[in-house]
Amino acid sequence: MIGGGWAGLAAAVTATQAGHAVTLWEMAPHPGGRARQVAATASDPRTEGLDNGQHLMIGAYRETLRLMALVGVDLGQALWRTPLQLVNAQGQGLRLPGGAPTWSFLRGVAGHGTWSVGERWALLRRAAAWRWQGFRCDPALSVARLTSDLPARVREELIDPLCVAALNTPASQASGQVFLRVLQDALLAGPGSADLLFPRQPLSALWPTPAVAWLQAHGAALHWHQRVQALHAEGGGGWFVDGKRFDQVVVATTPTEAARLCGAIAPRWSALAQGLRYEPIATVYLHSEGTRLAAPMVRLASDDLDRPGQFVLDAGHWGGPAGRLALVVSGAAAWVARGQEALTAAAMRQLEAALGPTLRGPLQPLQTLIDKRATFRCTPGLQRPAPAIAPGLHAAGDYVDGPYPATLEGAMQSGVAAVRKLSSVRQSGDQGAGV
Repeated sequence: MIGGGWAGLAAAVTATQAGHAVTLWEMAPHPGGRARQVAATASDPRTEGLDNGQHLMIGAYRETLRLMALVGVDLGQALWRTPLQLVNAQGQGLRLPGGAPTWSFLRGVAGHGTWSVGERWALLRRAAAWRWQGFRCDPALSVARLTSDLPARVREELIDPLCVAALNTPASQASGQVFLRVLQDALLAGPGSADLLFPRQPLSALWPTPAVAWLQAHGAALHWHQRVQALHAEGGGGWFVDGKRFDQVVVATTPTEAARLCGAIAPRWSALAQGLRYEPIATVYLHSEGTRLAAPMVRLASDDLDRPGQFVLDAGHWGGPAGRLALVVSGAAAWVARGQEALTAAAMRQLEAALGPTLRGPLQPLQTLIDKRATFRCTPGLQRPAPAIAPGLHAAGDYVDGPYPATLEGAMQSGVAAVRKLSSVRQSGDQGAGV
């Protein structure tokens, strides 16, 4: 395994469980990739336990939840589960009750207090049509075109925020087909599939740290702070990783790093990986003493002028530090270009205006974190690199071709799938057998 992010660790755990002898390299000094805890700032102890982005999951993340439980994570303790809510600062908006997801959606939309009967009926009619069509559409359609005849308020208050949260790509540019697949899993994957799962622990404690402990206990060889320099095919089958022979290899690095390693092996595959375009995500962590929002996640009106964030999350709802808020800016290219200071200042102004009397204490900035290459741009007709690179050589990562956009679940699914597609041939002895 080359890469120790969520996809690489998913592949390593799956391969170890299947009986492969696993060796893993990670160029960073720690596991977790782009979804992990960051070090607290020395000047402010309130930054302890912050992640490099405010990630959350949904109940439909089957592989993520299965693998977390496999390595010993107590899901009930680690995650706080609640039915989906997309409400504004006054608590008004879509609230799904518990139960079977389709009926939950019907009841939630029917009970929406601020939409007219016509607006609610238009959404329900369109959702029924999507289901009848198998949640498929013309691959060339953007989310904006797919939903263009829905009422403006439905698009602004539901479709656009869901789209940018799930795909990190504005609705005008985002793939309608991928958006429908996300809706399909949330609405039809079983009871609780649309639930929101908020991490009660830092991300590193949810997967990377327990996965590493599990791998060590099961005999995997793990190498941190080691960048693989060369990957070569052996004439009789197998692969050399920095001169050491392996039967099969999973490349679970960033697309750029994978293209570097595989450029001579699979030029077209590497060109696709190298050609992906990216969208940044910014997270502005703040503190407001005594503040508690109307819901754990509050929807905000956003734009590129003076309102950067689409959502603000309140950690106090799921047992985190009271008063800790996280404003999330998806598709953040315009704001990242203005600089961290300008983004933080705009975020504070936006929250002061949007939350008003909800804020019990003054807003104090804790930390602003920007991931400039957070996800690939999930556009219509995008050709993503295939999982198979060459015989015995597979790729894993949230960018690899699959039904999901760049999400934790997409990364975990790709890691599992890569190992399951590898051959069962294993050798032993001093040749470095395994994966």
